Amino acid sequence: MDLYHNDMSTCSQKVRLVLAEKDLRPVEHHLNLRAGDQIRPEYLKLNPNGVVPTLVDRGVAIIESTVICEYLDDAYPQVSLRPADPLLRAQMRRWTMQPDSGLHQAVGVSSMAVTFRHQFIAKGAAHIEHYLQGVPDPGKREHMRTLIEQGLDAPGVAQAIRRFARFVDDLERQLQQTPWLAGDAFSLADAMAIPYVLRLEHLSYNWWWRGSQRPRPAVTEWLARCKQRPSYRGIADYIDAAYVELLQRTGAAERPRIEGLVTGP
Repeated sequence: MDLYHNDMSTCSQKVRLVLAEKDLRPVEHHLNLRAGDQIRPEYLKLNPNGVVPTLVDRGVAIIESTVICEYLDDAYPQVSLRPADPLLRAQMRRWTMQPDSGLHQAVGVSSMAVTFRHQFIAKGAAHIEHYLQGVPDPGKREHMRTLIEQGLDAPGVAQAIRRFARFVDDLERQLQQTPWLAGDAFSLADAMAIPYVLRLEHLSYNWWWRGSQRPRPAVTEWLARCKQRPSYRGIADYIDAAYVELLQRTGAAERPRIEGLVTGP
C-alpha cells in the first residue's frame, strides 16, 4: 500500500486518520503542493485531477478522499468506522458528503484568501504565472489567480466563509444530541470533520466555537476527545510548525474582517 499525500492537506489528514484508526501503515510519498508536485506528469498518471491524496492498494490507484475512506473500511473491516444500524449509517454519510457538497471548496477558498496567497505573492509574479499555467482546469486556474490577487475581496470569499461557519453550527447542533457525529461511536463522519475544524483552529479562529459571541461547547468537547484518540497521530505527527505559524499570523491579521463576515447580517 502506498499513500501520496501532503502533511497539512485536509483531505490527506482525513485519510491518515482512518489509516491510523485501522493501524495501517502504507509507504508514504509526501507531495509539496506549493512546488506543484501534484501536477507533475508522473503523478497525474495516478491522479488525473492533480490533487491529494491518492492511495495505491494491490496495484490499483484510488482517488477522492471520501472514496478512499469508504474503501479502507470495506477492505480492512477489522476496525469498523461505519455504524451497523442503517439509519445511523445514513446519518454518517450525510456528514461524509459535506466536503463534496461545498465544504471543501469553501475551506480552500477561505484558506487561499486569508493565508496561502501570501506564499505565492512572496515568490513573485513569474512564480505565480508558472504555477497557474500548470493547473489543468482553466476555471480553477483563473479562480485561483483572482484569490491570489484580491484575497478577501475576491468574488465568492464571503459566501465561502459563511458556508464554513454554518458547518460549525451544524456540528454543534448534532453534538448537543450525540457524543459523536453518527451516534455513540467514532465513525468516518468524525474523521471527515476533524481536519476542517482543525484548520479553523490553526487560523486562530477557534473563537468560532469558544468565543463569547459564538459559544459552541459541544464542538469544544468533541474536538478535545478527538485529539485524545491514538489515531490523532495521523494529524499530530505531520504538523508543519512553520505552516501553522503562517496560518495563525495571517488569520489573526484578518480576524476583524472575518469576524464581521461570520457574525454580521
